[in-house]
Amino acid sequence: MQKEITMLDVHKIREDFPILKRKVNGKPLVYFDNAATSQTPQVVIDTIVDYYSNYNANIHRGVHTLSQEATDAYEIARKTIQKHFNAQHAHEIILTSGTTHSINIVATGFTNFLSKGDEVIVSALEHHSNIVPWQMLCERTGAILKVIPMNEDGELLMDAYDHLLGDSTKLVFTNHISNALGTINPIEEIIEKAHSVGAAVLIDGAQSCPHVKPDVQALGADFYVASAHKLCGPTGVGLLYGKEEWLNKLPPYQGGGEMIDQVTFEKTTYAGLPHKFEAGTPNICGGIAFGAALDYMNSIGFDAIAAYENELLEYGTRKLLEIEGLKIYGTSKNKTSVISFNLENIHPYDIGTIVDKLGIAVRTGHHCAQPIMDFYKIPGTIRASFSFYNTKEEIDALVEAVKKAKMMLS
Repeated sequence: MQKEITMLDVHKIREDFPILKRKVNGKPLVYFDNAATSQTPQVVIDTIVDYYSNYNANIHRGVHTLSQEATDAYEIARKTIQKHFNAQHAHEIILTSGTTHSINIVATGFTNFLSKGDEVIVSALEHHSNIVPWQMLCERTGAILKVIPMNEDGELLMDAYDHLLGDSTKLVFTNHISNALGTINPIEEIIEKAHSVGAAVLIDGAQSCPHVKPDVQALGADFYVASAHKLCGPTGVGLLYGKEEWLNKLPPYQGGGEMIDQVTFEKTTYAGLPHKFEAGTPNICGGIAFGAALDYMNSIGFDAIAAYENELLEYGTRKLLEIEGLKIYGTSKNKTSVISFNLENIHPYDIGTIVDKLGIAVRTGHHCAQPIMDFYKIPGTIRASFSFYNTKEEIDALVEAVKKAKMMLS
């Protein structure tokens, strides 16, 4: 592992990202909002420009050259995504507008499979996108939503999970990594125990995929979802991985072109996978660029990325804790490169505003995870989230900016 850390040339990698050369408020940009969206390397930007410059056309429908070229590139990207996540079949990869869209496809599809009194389990660490759709599902069906509680370290209480599981459990949903705290959840155990009572499992991988390379077959999850824009790709595109048997059971999410087999005014039959869930013209360029982004990240290597980001996490944690009155939320031993913190008696928004004036981008607020903030009885946190193109020198700049903000606001 140490050899891989040495091989990761961060300063060379930074040259791949044009935005890292710009200044904000007259200061060099320090981008620590990677948990919200990652930056985009030139190779992905070039892929987008190449598509619109040379073969922009609708896919799957045309016999002309441009349409065939665009279709080939789009389906090659689907196979790239399949290989990256180790799905058994390319048609188990549904290209969507992002994680939220993917979750809603499943939540809507399960409407016909749940009855009053059935139970759905989510975790206390969820993003709103993995809470609200299931609440809506329960409202439609009469199912009951239950929550795996968390402790002060930001870890799920697995003993409580054991007690929640039962014959009435039909669905379990949890994120792989918490966007608000960085906690890495024990999803292998969660999946195995859910399956032992016959429940299906969806894993929200939006925050995990930039840091680890999930093997969906090894995990055994029934569904796994993610967004390209967290993975050095463009916004507006993501994936829903589903086991073939489940995708065949679920009804289409939308009706329209592309998702049909035969249409008459009397009856419509639906296309097979993956087109059944891909109504209308997709984000063609986004899908192609998603594949390019995965190729880029794999060229760096996820083991090297994880090892280096862990160095940043340890360094940043140590340096920030040297500031008197600073408290970190989310102290699990098993976490990734996210540090959520507050300064005593100072609102996180005020800190975020001042550090922005110094060119440093952090996220403030509840991070679409309001139940976590309610648990800690705080309005929100300052969140610094690191990526493989960040440096320890940038962390030093953050620490000095927080010290300056504290001095100004105390």
